[in-house]
Amino acid sequence: MPWRLNIPPLDKRSVKSFIRTNERIRAREVRVIDENGEQLGVMAPFEALKMAREKMLDLVEISPNAVPPVCKIQDYGKYLYEKDKGDRAARKKQKVIVIKEVKFSVTVDEHDYQTKKNQAVRFLGDGDKVKASLRFKGRQMAHRDLGYKIINKLILDIGDAGIVEFMPRMEGTTLHAIIAPAKKAEVQQPPAAPKPSKPAAAPAPAAAPVAASAPNA
Repeated sequence: MPWRLNIPPLDKRSVKSFIRTNERIRAREVRVIDENGEQLGVMAPFEALKMAREKMLDLVEISPNAVPPVCKIQDYGKYLYEKDKGDRAARKKQKVIVIKEVKFSVTVDEHDYQTKKNQAVRFLGDGDKVKASLRFKGRQMAHRDLGYKIINKLILDIGDAGIVEFMPRMEGTTLHAIIAPAKKAEVQQPPAAPKPSKPAAAPAPAAAPVAASAPNA
């Protein structure tokens, strides 16, 4: 009967995260850190695994590209939980940039224009980009200057709330511009006013000289 290496079945969690653990660590030697973060030095994986088993823990390869690879003695389930928790927190901090479109027409009236402008400012305030578009219909193509006037007016009215990423340009029968949200400047706290110094105490008045008493006759 041919000899076979007894390798335990692959942990599905390891497949998902590409993390080698225990018997699946293939390096000839590894640098080992214990569960308290203490350096245990460089040793063969089977020696490190023996130490982990004695503590009822796992040997987890945390830096496979290091020379030699770095492994830590720890609870693998807890390690995955903490790693997943950190990944989810990082994803929450990532802002997904969305492009919101605000459509105008050559014949837009002032009230409709102001509504669309306020909508664009709100989108920029939420951290989204704004695509301001204006479509020309039929004979309106002969008056493209009116379209440019409307989009340029929008850019000026938005002011510091946005930064023009793409200046107005024609694509077919549509004029459009892309405006990105402006980076929020850090609000500087005004310097604290100096505390008024206490007035110096007035010097005590000098005591009047005492007259010497005349001797008795």
